[in-house]
Amino acid sequence: MSENKGEVLVQVEHLKKYFPVKGVKGPGVQAVEDISLFIRRGETLGLVGESGCGKTTLGRTILQLHNPTSGQIVYNGETIFEGQDPWQKGEDGQMVHVKVPKPKQANMLPYRRKMQIIFQDPAASLDPRMTVGEIIGEALDIHKLWTTKADRTDRIKELLGRVGLNTEHANRYPHEFSGGQQQRVGIARALAVQPEFIVCDEPISALDVSIQSQVVNMLEDMQQELGLTYLFIAHDLSVVRHISSRIGVMYLGTMVELAESYELNRNPMHPYTKTLLSAVPVPDPEVSRARQRIVLEGDIPSPMNPPTGCRFHTRCPYATDKCKQAVPEFKEYAPDHWAACHLLG
Repeated sequence: MSENKGEVLVQVEHLKKYFPVKGVKGPGVQAVEDISLFIRRGETLGLVGESGCGKTTLGRTILQLHNPTSGQIVYNGETIFEGQDPWQKGEDGQMVHVKVPKPKQANMLPYRRKMQIIFQDPAASLDPRMTVGEIIGEALDIHKLWTTKADRTDRIKELLGRVGLNTEHANRYPHEFSGGQQQRVGIARALAVQPEFIVCDEPISALDVSIQSQVVNMLEDMQQELGLTYLFIAHDLSVVRHISSRIGVMYLGTMVELAESYELNRNPMHPYTKTLLSAVPVPDPEVSRARQRIVLEGDIPSPMNPPTGCRFHTRCPYATDKCKQAVPEFKEYAPDHWAACHLLG
């Protein structure tokens, strides 16, 4: 997958992540399956899809918090992971493990300063035994980003101020804060090492609606001030549409569509994308009543035993025999508009 405008900061080619299951033959949970995408410097790529579709796993695998099974990850022109797929289809159609060369993997410590993550659950991501000052300062200590203790203290206070917290909050523990304040601490921790790229893993899903807009606006302001690049993972399509330059749609570990935010909402190509958009609430009652709501039938298949061909064919109202047999190619059907569907030709 190639891009044609703007400098690419993160590029992923044919990325896969499988989680082995004890006592089960085969690759196990196929959480991320053959995903290719790129993120330009300074933009926000939104990522949407149902729960369990692999959004969070994809973000963590790009950061190599999960070791990729195969594929290639390139950061700012430097390959930080490259490996061949050890799982191949045998003659009987079953997945068999084959011997492949050891993956090429870069030392990630220097890249940890450039790539950070904001976790979904702020309470679970903060150590309850450490004060907020210690939590933020730990990143400064690991990467040796201070010369004197006064420098360290000033930097912690600066970060707290940037995320809208008071300097005296540095001496408090996470349980003394509300959910929104805890998430602000998590954002301050991510900013401590002056990163270029941040994976925002559903950073507002655990917050009250009144706080969500504050956090989203803060993320947008910081992006403008610091030149940050985001991978923004969320369920709420209206929020993703607001903050994202481009949007990717995932289903059962695969990328089914990727396009500029306005284009995706105006001209969705994949049946699954159309289904998601039809479920977005519209504040105008007349428009809402006139809209056609697309309701999918059936349950989401198990990622341990995904369907053959297109993974969406078991729930797609337009599926053909070809959809059941052949995996659709993820290709560009319009300028910067990618999709994976046999119905598109």
